[in-house]
Amino acid sequence: MFRVFFFIFMIAGFSSHGQELALARTDGQFGFVNTSGEWHIKPQFKDAKSFSDDLTEAMNDDKSWGYINRKGEWVIKPQFKDVKAFHSGIALATDGDDWFYIDKSGNKTLAQVQTDKFYDFSDGMAIIRNGDLVGFINTQGAVVVQPKFEKAFPFQNGHSKVLEGGKWGLIDKTGAYLVKTEYDGIGQVANGPVIAEMGSSKGLIIDGQFKEIPGAEKIWDFTSAEGLAFVKKDGQLGFIDTQGNWVIEPQFDKVKDFSNGLAPVMKDKKWGYIDTNGQVIIDYQFKDAETFSKDGLAPVKPSKLWGFIDKKGNLVIEDKYDISSVNFGALFGATEDKGFIDGLSRVKLKKEWAFIKPNGEVLGNTWFENLELFK
Repeated sequence: MFRVFFFIFMIAGFSSHGQELALARTDGQFGFVNTSGEWHIKPQFKDAKSFSDDLTEAMNDDKSWGYINRKGEWVIKPQFKDVKAFHSGIALATDGDDWFYIDKSGNKTLAQVQTDKFYDFSDGMAIIRNGDLVGFINTQGAVVVQPKFEKAFPFQNGHSKVLEGGKWGLIDKTGAYLVKTEYDGIGQVANGPVIAEMGSSKGLIIDGQFKEIPGAEKIWDFTSAEGLAFVKKDGQLGFIDTQGNWVIEPQFDKVKDFSNGLAPVMKDKKWGYIDTNGQVIIDYQFKDAETFSKDGLAPVKPSKLWGFIDKKGNLVIEDKYDISSVNFGALFGATEDKGFIDGLSRVKLKKEWAFIKPNGEVLGNTWFENLELFK
């Protein structure tokens, strides 16, 4: 039997073919609610996952898995021992013995693929393994990158991190090198230059050349819209711009990304917020703090529980909730954004979950046993 290895990654946003739906559980049954807090698909499944490619895995009472559409209709009837999410129109399923690819009709597909392990598709590509080496196939099952790498990450935004000859680089979907495999560490393509390590030196790849950030102990990817990345130097954290210049000198014990012009930073075990000039806008006072959402609110922990502040630091939603970035239906502890997303935030009060609005009102005045984010 083929061994199976899965890379789990976050799916940003939701399908353009259907409205946003959130997986929820009540009375031990799973269903899906819409952004008005109403049941779009009534709770009726023994188990289910969030939508991907407009289909989602669901289980009936005989413990077999199939797939439903956004109307709650069985598109692929329950028949599998286990299944994975659809990506790029293809999913993995098993009858209990072998794993194989299926299409959206539930038929086996890509039977010609030769691999020692099966991997999920991501960004239209899937890893194949031949002994100790890996390459990639496309959705037609054609080998587009021959197995020659020691390690490879799933494609994301058109590129993959690969390890060759003990060195890291980036390739595109044809196997061409975006960054040659000559680094001891490599970051992702994000909102700025790629970060890299060469020996003990850490820096940025700018115009194809490695630029060292002297003294840098660790550099995080450029993920914020503000075009700043945080860097650790001499045990403290600060921020650099896309040219590798220090914008905010290292002075913080912990930091999180900029969002909406502010970043959470910690000194002496208290969190506050700074602007892109490094000025303290909201004083150090919280036990924990998260980034601001587009709604202009951020989750903070003044004491034991979480509430929400505005950009002036006013507590506008009482600190009485638990919040979690862990998707209860995801494998391997995949994380999701905290705080408000498109006007709703998932919170937990005692043992129940709900969505709240920026005014603190509970969506649909309904609480659930479990609740995922909208997809």
